[in-house]
Order: sequence, then structure tokens, then C-alpha cells
Amino acid sequence: MAAISSPPKFPFARPAAAEPPAESARLRATEPVSRVELWDGSHPWLVVKHQDACSVLTDQRLSKERTRPGFPEMSAGGKAAAKNKPTFVDMDPPQHMQQRGMVAPIFTKERVENLRPHIQATVDRILDAMVAAGGETPVDLVEKLALPVPSYIIYGILGVPFEDLAYLTEQNAIRSNGSATATEASSANKELLDYIGKLVDQRSSEPKEDLISKLVVEQVKPGHIDKSDAVQMAFLMLVAGNATMVNMINLGVVTLLQHPDQLADLKTDPGLAQVFVEELCRFHTGSAMATRRVAKVDIMLGGKLIKAGEGIIASNQSANRDEDVFPNPDVFDMHRKRGDEEALGYGWGEHRCVAEWLARAELEIVFATLFKRLPNLRLAIPFEEIKYSSPTKDVGITELPILF
Repeated sequence: MAAISSPPKFPFARPAAAEPPAESARLRATEPVSRVELWDGSHPWLVVKHQDACSVLTDQRLSKERTRPGFPEMSAGGKAAAKNKPTFVDMDPPQHMQQRGMVAPIFTKERVENLRPHIQATVDRILDAMVAAGGETPVDLVEKLALPVPSYIIYGILGVPFEDLAYLTEQNAIRSNGSATATEASSANKELLDYIGKLVDQRSSEPKEDLISKLVVEQVKPGHIDKSDAVQMAFLMLVAGNATMVNMINLGVVTLLQHPDQLADLKTDPGLAQVFVEELCRFHTGSAMATRRVAKVDIMLGGKLIKAGEGIIASNQSANRDEDVFPNPDVFDMHRKRGDEEALGYGWGEHRCVAEWLARAELEIVFATLFKRLPNLRLAIPFEEIKYSSPTKDVGITELPILF
């Protein structure tokens, strides 16, 4: 008898730098729906094709609730976090849209369009400080630009006082940069939660024109949610996309420096920032481990029977490199011809990133402005010395020394 081979370990490792795992391409060609083995020995299903990923992310027979048996957790820390009080990102209908609807109006396309002058002013102010400090000696782009931009914008939306921005940005960096110890990261996490709790209390007595005040006045005081819900939702807004945004700014800079012809095009026409960002979010999937579900009933997917209680991981990173949807998917081309296909960098379906328009606006403004202000920006180290995140974690860059 032939030995039954156990499923491959997941997450797959990137072979080098920001290259996606080779296993994903092999599975797209040979077995688009297959079993993998996680850290805890569980064997959820992995989905790697664009069409199948979209199907998973819109199938109401699948659940986002992390407390359900069989839900695939990516680490021991994730399994522990799943026991915390959930926010809308971990809820099913109807609770999901009830809670998501409490914050969604802040992030509509129209509201974000009105925020663009503020985002531009924030980027300009941060770049002014960089220019004033000089770029003849190496500076870390993460510390000077990639971290402050998204942090300051979301803090402003939440209602964090300006004088606290530096302190909170530091705590957020400790929490999410990957180089802190578990104790340091946990302590920073608690600092942020405690801070938001105090801010919720302040807005209860003195509401202002910000998201935390909106939650307090419209939801907590009428009794729709309690204070802990408001704290968790504000915390989610604070941290959910922050590390992803930092990484996408860094990856975008490196990608442009690796493609000098396209960088030249962007310098000539900053209006190309929009198509550049579109391609960037396809090519580098900043958040690739979050699209997970568990089956509530038996379903068929890609010719495979997935039973109730079995976990599913839909790899949006692999879907974004699907040859059937994106010709020459491993080539970065901001000029690529587009039809109605969409990359899954912001997820898909009802759980699609609530702050997608804000993220797009921030990235577009950063890349329309950065090389206009710093036309001679270049790396202070060889490409091969860039410090990337762990090969089995979401792709990112932990520090990026530059000169300008």
C-alpha cells in the first residue's frame, strides 16, 4: 500500500524577499482546493484560485465566527485572541452589518474624498520635516514616513489629541513591528486599549466631531452597545490596517526603485498614482492571512466535499497571482490593461475592508507626492539587504534606510 502523505505545512514560506510562495502557483495548476496542516496539527482547506476565493468570501453557508469549532487559527496567539469579545470583522449576519454600520459611514468614498486635502496636508507636513532634517545620511523611511502617515490620519478620525500622536505611534510600532518581545507587544497592546478606554470616557462627558464621539453618542448612550464594544471597535480601527499600510508604503517605494521606467512615468505624471496603487495592491498582498472561514453545513467547492466544522483559508495573495485572471501575474505593470476583474487586496464580499477608500486615498497621495518632493530618493543599502518580515508572515519591510 502506498503511504498516505500528510498535507503540506501552512503558511507556505516566501522563497526570498517579497516573492510569493511557489507552492501557491503549483496548487493553482494542480489542486486549487486542497488540505494543508496548521501549527496546531489541524487540516483546513486551502483555496488558491481567484474565482474560488470570491466564492468562499460570499458564501453564507460559511462562518467568520472564530469561536466556532474548526475555525482555522494561524497561531497560538490567534487562538487566544479568538476568545476576546468579537468586533464586526469576526461576526456573521445580521450582527456583522449591525455593528459594521456603526463605523461604515465615516469611510464612504464621498467622506474620504472630502478628507483628501487633510491627508495631503499631513503627508506634506511629514515630508517637510524629513526635508528639513536632510537626507545626506541614511534615514529610516518606516520611522519617518510609512508609520506616521497612516497613524496620524486614523488618530485624527478617531479623535486622538494631536499631542498624543507620537506616543501612540510608538506604542503601535512596538505592538506590530515584529521585533518586540511578546511581553513588550502585549504591554503596548494594553497601553493602547487603556488609552482608548479613557478617551471613550472623555467623549461621554464632552462629545466632539470624531468617530469615538459618534460611537458614544449614537450607540453606547442609547444602550445599543456597551463601553467595551466601543473600545474594541475603536481599537480595531486603530490597529487593523496600520501595519498593512506601513508595509504597502515601503513595498511601493522598493517596487518603484526596482522598476525605474515606471518610476520615471510616475514622476512625469503623478496622476498615475491611482493605477500604480491598484497594481501594487494586486502584486503585494499586505494582509494575506485574514480571509478564513469555517463551514456551517456541508458544501461542494472545486469538486471537493467540505464538511460542516471544517476550516477554509482563502488565499487572496494567491488569487491576486491567478494566471486565469491576470495575464503575466508575476510581472509588475502599473500600465496593465484592465477589464472588470478585481484584485483581492482589500478582501471581497460583505467583509471587504471597511476603510478601503481611506487606504487607497492615503497610498495614492503618498505616491503622487513622495517622488515629486524627493526626486532623488534611493536606497542606502543594496536591495538584497532589505529586512523583510518572516517568510511565513504577511509580506512587509521592517526598516528601510534611504537617502535623498
